[in-house]
Amino acid sequence: MPQDVLSPLSGKIFKINVQVGDTVEEDDEIIIIEAMKMETPVFSPCAGTIKEIKVKEGATIEEDDVLAIIE
Repeated sequence: MPQDVLSPLSGKIFKINVQVGDTVEEDDEIIIIEAMKMETPVFSPCAGTIKEIKVKEGATIEEDDVLAIIE
């Protein structure tokens, strides 16, 4: 069952550490968001494979936006 990875806060996508097809474990750091000059890591909520990445580096995002889908 696919699991959405949601943004914990508004900001900008600073770095994407994974690619579609990568296998991740629960709590792996998959994306870094920059907000208020601080870098905030986004961790995988579950183990699985990255099915889709919904954002690009430099994109502005809002809290609860879907960043990626893990299957």
